[in-house]
Amino acid sequence: MKTVILDGHIINPGDISWAGFEAFGPVQVFDHLTTDNRGEALEALRDAQAAFIRQTALNEEILYAAPKLEFVSLTSTGYDQLRPGLLRLARERGVTVCNIAEYGAPAVSQHTFALLLELAGRVGAHDEAVKRGRWGADGEFSFRDYPLMELAGKTLGIIGFGQIGRAVARIGAGFGMQVLAYSAHVRPEYQALAEYVPLDDLLCRSHVVTLHCPLKPETRELINRESIAKMRDGALLLNTARGGLLCERDVAQALNSGKLGGAGLDVVAAEPIQRDNPLLTAKNCLITPHLAWAPLETRQRLIDCAVENLRAYLNGSPVHVINP
Repeated sequence: MKTVILDGHIINPGDISWAGFEAFGPVQVFDHLTTDNRGEALEALRDAQAAFIRQTALNEEILYAAPKLEFVSLTSTGYDQLRPGLLRLARERGVTVCNIAEYGAPAVSQHTFALLLELAGRVGAHDEAVKRGRWGADGEFSFRDYPLMELAGKTLGIIGFGQIGRAVARIGAGFGMQVLAYSAHVRPEYQALAEYVPLDDLLCRSHVVTLHCPLKPETRELINRESIAKMRDGALLLNTARGGLLCERDVAQALNSGKLGGAGLDVVAAEPIQRDNPLLTAKNCLITPHLAWAPLETRQRLIDCAVENLRAYLNGSPVHVINP
């Protein structure tokens, strides 16, 4: 079985081996899909039976260019950017499409708290101030440029209680936080981790609201002017899920007015971020470039899961299929 990997540099810039894929046959990797090599990539797909593709790169052109293609695995968990019609077309052409499920919970939950701890303690900002000579300039043994927050005793509201949300709950409990959860599906086996509550209850009770739900029509811009109005004054907002969960204009206005005390975001609606995004100039807003998933160990796990996806398909029992 010939395998083609597109945009391989995103998951593997050279620090991980592709050998797991080579066990099934020849492998051709295109680190960057560019105008210059697009024709070569499409030609490589002509006789490929398997492909590993970023969700943003999967399109009709690729499906029509690969008549022998029978298996596609996205190199991501989310597939909200894929139109339903594209998945139907793949099925009509006999192509099984899978995603990489739940590989990133340790890293994403860790990054969620990295953002929260920065908002609570402003470690980076005070480090910069010390190095600019501020410490001791007024004769005092200590100084603070921002209000500081102790997490113990605060309420952490988690929207979306899958594997990542549950990992965040465990960390929050370790900091002595009271944990609330809102989920479309209440699962009794996880009630020891959090108190399941309605969404409005979570919003009004939480000092920190963190998003870990998928982006669907019913969750798009879930955090907007109306939902923010239900939140505590000065609450912190975290998003390491999907940028489209926020109405970014409303969040920026809430930050600038002080209704929200701060935001820590790893995702935005249009990525890479556009220069006119209102969050870039909003007060107390930390933004990282969609990297919560990207530690070496996490990417190795992603590649291991991708290999297992292909193995399961070849064994006749495909897993994580998104176009059944």
